[in-house]
Formats: sequence, structure tokens, C-alpha cells
Amino acid sequence: MEGPDDGVWRIHYEAIARQEAGEDVILMSVGDPDFATPDDIIEKLVAQIRCGRTHYSPAAGELELRQAIADLETSGTGRTFGADDFVILPGATAAVYATLACICNPGDEVVIPEPMYIGYQAMISALGIHVRSVPLDLANGGALEAQAVLDLVTDRTRAVLINTPGNPFGNIVRKEVLTELAAALLERDVWLISDEVYSLFTYDEPHVSLLKAAASLDNVVVIDGLSKSHAMTGWRIGWVCGPPSMVAALTAYCGTAFFGCSQFIQDAAAYALQHNGPHVDRMCEAYRERRDLVINRLDKLDQLGYVRPKAGMFVMMDVSRVCNDGEVFAQGLLDEQDMSVIPGAGFGPSAVPYVRLSLTHTMDVLDRAMDRIETYVSG
Repeated sequence: MEGPDDGVWRIHYEAIARQEAGEDVILMSVGDPDFATPDDIIEKLVAQIRCGRTHYSPAAGELELRQAIADLETSGTGRTFGADDFVILPGATAAVYATLACICNPGDEVVIPEPMYIGYQAMISALGIHVRSVPLDLANGGALEAQAVLDLVTDRTRAVLINTPGNPFGNIVRKEVLTELAAALLERDVWLISDEVYSLFTYDEPHVSLLKAAASLDNVVVIDGLSKSHAMTGWRIGWVCGPPSMVAALTAYCGTAFFGCSQFIQDAAAYALQHNGPHVDRMCEAYRERRDLVINRLDKLDQLGYVRPKAGMFVMMDVSRVCNDGEVFAQGLLDEQDMSVIPGAGFGPSAVPYVRLSLTHTMDVLDRAMDRIETYVSG
């Protein structure tokens, strides 16, 4: 699982070490929300621990949590879902890995739009799967066209994996593209997997779930979780929605690989979804304001460009007018201005001249960070 993204994280780890040594380093190289998990969710978790919910959980997950997810998807998509349509896993990353493990054998192919989430490649390599990447149209906000994906499908293709809203560019795959892909791939007996963990943080246009867009769900898998939407990254709760065959396979896999998720965490997660209140809206609005601050500052800098994110918690800065390698830019920014960003190379070849800046900071910290970037590129 060691690969080309090792160098990408090296800068982040160096920044952490310098910060721990007392240096005034601004860390903008990781997507961990700065918001605290809401107090009522924490109180629910503590209460569940105290009442003895600390034992083994069913492999598919606790019924109450699966039903809470089903209720939300029923409300959001207009389709009827039940608890048995979902499997709970320790985070969305585990959900992606387990899904691919159940679908693919070593040597199979998966088509993925690129640039892609930095964690996909290591998982896929560990499973012995080959990736065929289809470039996103970065000049058009990271747009994806169905035919470009379908052109890469071969008789070895077992799945297409999309991430919408996307990390790192904050792009949103249009409803009609999702509809076309799901139908065309069903005819070819290929799975369509949609990673939708940023679904609640959209700004310029709404997110449409694959669960709503697809005419048939027979080849559809949707992955989501609470890490971003509810500031619960460390709680490790994700889930998969799929047809009965996929649910059965994932349940068997989870029973062996994970032996269930913590009861008390699932209880609190169910509570979080049942009380999906204003704290989510407040976080979304805060990210929107932070995004606007960053891009408004970038608009005043001739040396840098960006792709306007429609969703998520990142801004991808185009540094090609300063240097052609985001890793060189990121290292220089850390060395000269004590600020860390993630080099784009870890997301794919077309992201090499970019760096990813995280919006997981208050407005005043972001303002200071942009001051440092301005000083660096103007020096």
C-alpha cells in the first residue's frame, strides 16, 4: 500500500512535527473539521455506554441506525428504503474498501474519474485491481460526461467508482449523467459505486444522490457517512446502500473483517441522524463563507488560479504560474511561510500543478493563511 502519495503526506507530517515543536505553523493539509461534535450527540453516546451498550453488534449494524438512514434516504429520494438495504461499517473508507473487495478479484478493472480522492489508489492497489482513469474537465469545474466513462469500460471492468460531491475539487456529477451511467452500466453488468460523503455540504447547486437519479438500483451502490456532515471523523461510522446481493456479501465480509461496529457509537449515530438539525446547516454555511473568503483573496492574486468548488471543504489552487509542481510549491510554502497544503500529485497526474487547501479553519485563521500565501507568491 506504499505508493506515490507517500511524498504528498511527507509535507503534512513535517508540518505537524514543526507545530508540535512550538512553531507557528498553519495546518491546511488535512480534511478534519474544526467543529466539535454537537453536545447532544456526545451526551447520547455517554448515556448509551452507561446503560451497557458496550457489547458485540450485528455484522450488518444496529437496526435503529440502519432504519434512521433508511428514513432519511426515503425522505430525500422519494424511493422507499428499509433497514435491510444498508450495512454499517467503521467509516466510509472501510465501506469503499469492503465494497471493492466484494465486487472485484485481482486483475479486474475499475474506472475512476481523475483527479480522485487520495485514498482510493492505495486501497485499489492492495486489492490487486487495475484502474482506468477518466479525466475530469477541470476547465469546466471538474465536469464529468457519461460517454467518457463508458468509453473506458471493457470486458474486465467490474465497477465504476465516482465521488460526488468530489474530493478534492468539489465538483458535482449532474443528475442526467448519473442516470445515463447507471442504465448503460446495468446493460453491461457493471456496478456503479457512488461515494457521497460530502452530500450535505453543497453551495452553488444541489447534490442529487445516485439513489434518486438511477432508474434501477440493481447495480447501484451508494456510500456515505457522518465524518464530515456531523463533524464525527473519529467516530468511524459509514454505510453502504445496495441491492440484496451486495448487502448479503458485505454483511458476510463485515462479520469476518470487522466483527461489527461499537453499539454505543451506532446508537449515538442514529440519534444524530434522527435529530439532523441546524448544526449541519450552520457548518455548511460556515464552509460556504470560508470558501468565498479564499477565492475572493485568490481573485486578487495574478500568480494563482483555482477551480471554484461547488461543494466540500477544500479549494484546489492552480500554482502553475509559480511552478509546475505542486509539491515544490507546498514545500516552499512550508519552509518560507510556515503553512502546509497538500500537493496535487496524490490525486492524479492532472492535479500535479495544484495544491489542496483545507477550509477547516476559522475565518481569521484563513485570512492569515491567505496573507502568507500572498507573501510567498509575491516574494
